[in-house]
Amino acid sequence: MSGRRGPAWRVRRGWLWLLKNTLNRVTTPMARAGVGPLALVRHVGRKTGRRYETPLLLARLGDDFVAELTYGPDVSWYRNVEAAGRCEVVAGGRVFAIDRIDVLPAAEGLRAFGYPAAWVLRLLRRRDFRLLRRAE
Repeated sequence: MSGRRGPAWRVRRGWLWLLKNTLNRVTTPMARAGVGPLALVRHVGRKTGRRYETPLLLARLGDDFVAELTYGPDVSWYRNVEAAGRCEVVAGGRVFAIDRIDVLPAAEGLRAFGYPAAWVLRLLRRRDFRLLRRAE
C-alpha cells in the first residue's frame, strides 16, 4: 500500500502518538510554568473545536517567535493554527496572541535559534521554519 496510508505513514503516526502521550505530558506543565526553553502553543482543533496546548521549542525574533517544524507542516498543531489563522504562545509564563504565520527562510530561522541550537539544526538538515507574528 503506498501513499498517505502506507507503512511510512503508520510509523510516523505511531511516533507522533508516542510523543503526544509521553513526552508532551511531561513537558507541557514545564512550559506552562515558564521553566526552561519550552513554550506552549495554544490552539483550537480544526475538526473538534477543542482547545489544545502543544509544547515546543521556540526562538524569539524581535517581538515574534520562530518555530522549527521538526515533523513537517502536516502535524496537528500547525494545521490547526494555519486553519484558524491565530493561536496563543505561552513563553516565560506570559501569554502572547499570534495572528499571523509566515514561512521563514531557513537561514533566518537558523539565525533566530542561535548557537548551539542552530548548529544542531544544521546537522539535522532542518529547513522548515515558521514565523509566528504577535498580534498588535
